[in-house]
Amino acid sequence: MDSAVAAIAAWMPRQRWCGGKTHAPRLRRIGAFELPTADAGARVRTLLLMDDAATPPILYQMPVVERAERLPSPAASDHLIGRLPDGGFLYDGPYDRAYTDALLALIVGEGRAVSDGADAAGRYSGRSGGSDASGAAGDAARPPLSAPATVVGGEQSNTSIVYRPVDSAPVICKVYRQLHHGENPDVTLQTALAASGSQHVPASVGHVVGEWDDVGRPDGRARGHLAFAQEFLPGVEDAWRVALTAAAADTSFIEEARQLGAAVAALHLSLGELFPCEEPSPELIGMTTGAWARRLAIAVAEVGELAPHRAAIEAFYERARVGAWPQLQRIHGDLHLGQVILAPERGWVILDFEGEPMRPMDDRTRPDLPARDVAGMLRSFDYVAGTTAIAFPERASAAVRWADAARQAFLDGYVAASGLDLSAYRDLLAAFELDKAVYEAIYETRNRPTWAAIPLSAITSLLESGPLQASADAAS
Repeated sequence: MDSAVAAIAAWMPRQRWCGGKTHAPRLRRIGAFELPTADAGARVRTLLLMDDAATPPILYQMPVVERAERLPSPAASDHLIGRLPDGGFLYDGPYDRAYTDALLALIVGEGRAVSDGADAAGRYSGRSGGSDASGAAGDAARPPLSAPATVVGGEQSNTSIVYRPVDSAPVICKVYRQLHHGENPDVTLQTALAASGSQHVPASVGHVVGEWDDVGRPDGRARGHLAFAQEFLPGVEDAWRVALTAAAADTSFIEEARQLGAAVAALHLSLGELFPCEEPSPELIGMTTGAWARRLAIAVAEVGELAPHRAAIEAFYERARVGAWPQLQRIHGDLHLGQVILAPERGWVILDFEGEPMRPMDDRTRPDLPARDVAGMLRSFDYVAGTTAIAFPERASAAVRWADAARQAFLDGYVAASGLDLSAYRDLLAAFELDKAVYEAIYETRNRPTWAAIPLSAITSLLESGPLQASADAAS
């Protein structure tokens, strides 16, 4: 292990995006590439490091800046990875202007990195889509190759960098910390939606594609997306915070939820037109219901309160299995209120199409069922009520009524905009919502036991009341 890799191995477990905080990383270098920089005191590299101690092994993208001299600012010290044997200093790249400028130039200038076992190339999209009323942005809006940048706080699995050029619109670039072979739906879906003119996603600016050694591939090389740049919408709040504020004040969210349902329906309609669809096969149905059963078995073993409900949950799953299944198509894959922002004069904008981070990339790029997205959003409204009740116990009943109204309005908005007769798929939607709540019960029991009551109460309520249905006049 070279000195840079050793320093990273000691530093990495403290980072939010590290997927193996419970073990000491055992890092193996897969490859690297270098980016040109105008900073004479810096060397900008990206290392691709496999953590063989993780199960399964995780491939990390680690951008670093090597400097002969220590940066003087206290902020820079916070992102110092370590000292190198030659006396140099190794910094986390996204917090160093040398790296952020090199990354922006790679994308906007469609450059190529200097390969050291791994390749990287930039692709510029020309700001396709977005909020320009004319729909014509193109090269007139091309960002500069250098701009002040800051890292977005709070993100977990990736690192996002916001560029604020003086004479150009701001850009946000997500650097994927964990890499997978295959196209990342975060890039492909959003880029296609933006290019089609959808106002429900940010405009795409560009991305970075990479290639690296992989003995598991037929030709010995893996290929995937390394970073994705898009329009940044400043001064907006995500739907989770907007909804929490409304629920805490017991302010109606019905109209906002209805419009959100319409936005998700428009998204699904666009994805159904832009990407191939397929009919549900017995094999697909078996895979989906099998995943429900496996998750329920784990939940019953770990969450004692679920054991009395197992038979009833299985009965819901069986009704869904033998019921109607719609065409499969591309979907968001991990939809909840935290993945949506409310932009002034534009409405709801949907973000982060990467899908569930724990699912293999092959699974995330296959056609799926829109009911999965709808169920995820319904569960998110219920979490608003549960979170409000934890913070303000005296408002628990009002929060439940608030969430019930918002959930119904979301469904009504979805049905009205999609024209879909959702009643035909009520059992399927209920099964997806139950499965999501079962997953949440496992997660909360493992990580936040005091929150486990939120999904457990939802499971009991759904079993008692049955599936939600859209209002009779919603599709009229």
